[in-house]
Amino acid sequence: MTAPFDDLPRTPLAHLPTPLASMPRLSEALNGPALWVKRDDCTGLGTGGNKTRKLEYLIGRAEAEGADTVITFGAVQSNHARQTAAACAARGLTCHLILARKVPWQDPTYERLGNVLLDRMFGAVLHLVEADAVNSTYQSLKSELATANRRVFVIPTGGSNGTGALGYAACALELIEQAAEAGLQLTDILHATSSAGTQSGLLAGLALAGRLEDIRVHGINVSEPADAVPALISRIGELADDALALLGSGITLDRDAIRVDSSFFGDGYGLPTPATLDALRLVGSTEGLLLDPVYSGKAMSGLIGKIRAGHFEGSESVVFLHTGGSASLPVYGEAIVR
Repeated sequence: MTAPFDDLPRTPLAHLPTPLASMPRLSEALNGPALWVKRDDCTGLGTGGNKTRKLEYLIGRAEAEGADTVITFGAVQSNHARQTAAACAARGLTCHLILARKVPWQDPTYERLGNVLLDRMFGAVLHLVEADAVNSTYQSLKSELATANRRVFVIPTGGSNGTGALGYAACALELIEQAAEAGLQLTDILHATSSAGTQSGLLAGLALAGRLEDIRVHGINVSEPADAVPALISRIGELADDALALLGSGITLDRDAIRVDSSFFGDGYGLPTPATLDALRLVGSTEGLLLDPVYSGKAMSGLIGKIRAGHFEGSESVVFLHTGGSASLPVYGEAIVR
């Protein structure tokens, strides 16, 4: 970790650095550029995933403020909620998860297996509610916990605020160092973008390192319908600026560096497209790598689609940031296995 991060509250939770591995068989199958994967599915906490990097700073701040209880939010099969529950278990914090029924996925085990099963195993208190009841549930819970004199720290959906984005600012620096050690000319990073924290952090880290001119970050939109994408792009910029301010950098993000592609979104959040399912099977059969149907699989369908369209012609190498999520595979199994 570099000096700008040293004075910020942080609770070590992740196995870092995560591996940077080549994907030669996938590169060959696609006849594309050299493909690499940044294995943030291997962060270790509660089966791993990208939220663990964010939670190091969020839980760090919660503990610095003397919290004994954490509340956070997500969809029913939220990877963020699962990792938050695991982090709280590891640190002895009470965890409340407000999980919204916002994905119309018709599997009888959707609210029992996958991430939900792990949430319960990690000891979290689950509040499964309809999407329009999230705020009222939160307000009631907050009042109840205040009456009980609990010291509550609230983490936003996806752990995505300026504090959470610090995790991916640090990741960007980690990745730059790994690429240099591997003799890799890093030109492009592609990942699933949803609640903005991962992309904003990566961009903040690259800005901090002065590398935005030669390294492009491609966010594949997996969560927002077309009319909400401008707000997503704006939020990415705001969170990047927040992270840069927390780091005392004195700089802001050049908004031209924000790239969000919604071409692979499909019918909605949590609903895999045929291309998503094809990507899961292709990467599994060529690299032995598990993706998930909501985030990393949809992002990989974007990478595959872009390579086939010639988008990365002239790129030296492309790094796919694997954000994790394989815990949800069981509740999508019938769609994946034909």
